[in-house]
Amino acid sequence: EIRSRCAQVAAAARHVRIDVDAIPAYSASLPVSPADAAPSSSTASPDATAFWLTLDAINFGSGWFPTLRKRPGHSGYRTIEASLRDRFERAGPWTAGELAVLKAGELATTFGQDPHHELMASFASSLNDLGERLLGGYDGAFEGPLAQAGDSAVALVQTLSGWRCFADASRYEGRTIPFLKRAQIAAADLHRAGVARFADLARLTMFADNLVPHVLRLDRVLELDAALVARIERGQLIAHGSPEEVEIRACAVYAVELLVAASPVPRTAAELDQILWQRGALPRYKAVPRPRCRCTAY
Repeated sequence: EIRSRCAQVAAAARHVRIDVDAIPAYSASLPVSPADAAPSSSTASPDATAFWLTLDAINFGSGWFPTLRKRPGHSGYRTIEASLRDRFERAGPWTAGELAVLKAGELATTFGQDPHHELMASFASSLNDLGERLLGGYDGAFEGPLAQAGDSAVALVQTLSGWRCFADASRYEGRTIPFLKRAQIAAADLHRAGVARFADLARLTMFADNLVPHVLRLDRVLELDAALVARIERGQLIAHGSPEEVEIRACAVYAVELLVAASPVPRTAAELDQILWQRGALPRYKAVPRPRCRCTAY
């Protein structure tokens, strides 16, 4: 459904276009595999499931990242990730009961941020829902959703996507467009960390955010209309759910599907996503403003 709906958006898009002629050469030029096939934060312990579910429940906020206090040499995401890892190493994970009542102030302390920063309240709301879902359906056990999913990443994504803390769908020309970025990346992270063994990872799509579309634009696979580029490069926020924002995400998802199909070596959309996301950390891509949207999707 994600693939077919994103293809529909790509076909109807008015602000974003895929240069399909560029796909074969670009796909062939990409590395065979990601530089680091494991999650960036190795938490190989009994707390690994809790770590990745907790982190991916708050793996959003890129629209606010320029306003965060960042650790030296860290991006916004890396700052949040490293701070959470420090918390786990120091005090262990929050229990589901603690997550259910967690306040923005405690998260601000954990992440080294202003307690009044808008993102801390959004993080608290998402983690409250995570705790409530684990308490209500799995007796508070982080492993419960994984046990229920068995060897299927898709089954886990379907479960998580029904929770408010992982929900991610937009509307476009009367259709619901599911993206499920964080539910899908949670499945991939848990698999890479070795706490799950999913047999159907190839069914996952790209994890639709703002960085991979940015990389694809600078690499001339995606073309955005001049007015939209000007807004992005001025640092103007793009409204979540606007036609432009939905087209940016959906066209990136569909472009990655085309890249997978054209690849000279077998690889999945999730693997290509990681390759392109890692490319986005290079100076060339960081020097140009990327699309920013303040939302809980990414």
